[in-house]
Amino acid sequence: MVCKENSLAYNVGDQLEIQIKKIVPNGLGMGFAEKLTVFVPLAVRGDTVAVEIRQITGRTAFASILKVLEPAPTRTDAVCEYFGSCGGCDFQQMEYDEQLAAKAGIIEDCLKRIGHIKLEEGIEVLASKERTGYRLRTQFHIDGREHAVGFFRRQSHEVIDIERCPVLTDDMNRSLSEIRTELDRYADSVEVTHIEAAAVSDRRSFYAETLFEPVDELITEAAGERFAFNARSFFQANIAMLDSLVDTVVAGESGKRAVDFYCGAGLFSVPLARRFETVIGIESNSDSVGFAKRNRELAGLENLELFEGRVREYFKRSDIQPADLVLVDPPRNGVKKNVLGKIAGLCRERFVYVSCNPSTLARDIAILLTKGFEIETIRGLDLFPQTHHVETVVKLRRVT
Repeated sequence: MVCKENSLAYNVGDQLEIQIKKIVPNGLGMGFAEKLTVFVPLAVRGDTVAVEIRQITGRTAFASILKVLEPAPTRTDAVCEYFGSCGGCDFQQMEYDEQLAAKAGIIEDCLKRIGHIKLEEGIEVLASKERTGYRLRTQFHIDGREHAVGFFRRQSHEVIDIERCPVLTDDMNRSLSEIRTELDRYADSVEVTHIEAAAVSDRRSFYAETLFEPVDELITEAAGERFAFNARSFFQANIAMLDSLVDTVVAGESGKRAVDFYCGAGLFSVPLARRFETVIGIESNSDSVGFAKRNRELAGLENLELFEGRVREYFKRSDIQPADLVLVDPPRNGVKKNVLGKIAGLCRERFVYVSCNPSTLARDIAILLTKGFEIETIRGLDLFPQTHHVETVVKLRRVT
């Protein structure tokens, strides 16, 4: 172990002993050496670990664990044989309550550090009803040269051959087996191929540019509604938390007009149309819009209007009217500042922001607070057990 009491010239390859003080955004453990902040993946708050520096910039280093010298009380055994090598899960080493606490801490850290938002109380993260076997969709990677199908190795594009993934549903693991039986067709592939896959109740849907089979429609239920989607369109992955997510977003909401930006296949637009006289859903992805129309039909709704196009294009319309409720569920990179300003200007009363990225969420909520809104509630939902990812729903109301 390298001792640095008399020298501050840290280098890549140096070995240190540190204690993990907290888990920070991207799921990294944070610890300290003399005048050095060290970030470590696959750690647990309270661990004492021997680490090796892999990257260093100024007084910040990224390191990997060589040995857990003293495990935290909340460290546990991973449920997957590929954990640590596979790039998918990074929280399996934590007891589940500790995962939830870490995710709450990540949300709070982003809101305070990025958004400069003062929180009156701690944030609750709603536990997933299933901690494994919850994921109904994923992206598999195939390397025909190595006859491998599975996921990328951590921090690489090497495909790890996976027999079974514990976070996937049984239907999805059967999909993995089906792809494996077809692996010979990729034996001459020069590059790695990826396949979007989804499965519900023994029905499968696959999509890849190298496949010519039809992409089957799948149907699942959420919040008393039926929703169609397929592997090519976006849909929330945690089948066990769909009801909780929809309820968190739409409960208590009603009025004359609601607008749902980035509406996808209509997971929120459909239940909102049961509560509002008119709902408009805006989505740029044509596959998702197609399924939103299909889901409107399944629900028998006539008060849900769908606009296919970018948000900027929607604001070029001449018939835009203010809305009682505005909902946004944007991609991970959030909403561009000028677009968010236009969306905020459309909202008369209530604003709901749904996000899978606490960093861009904090940035955008800070902007909304300058547009005459105040925060009513913040709630996390664990849609991604065994990983550092977390969904957050922030409800705001207009005060000026």
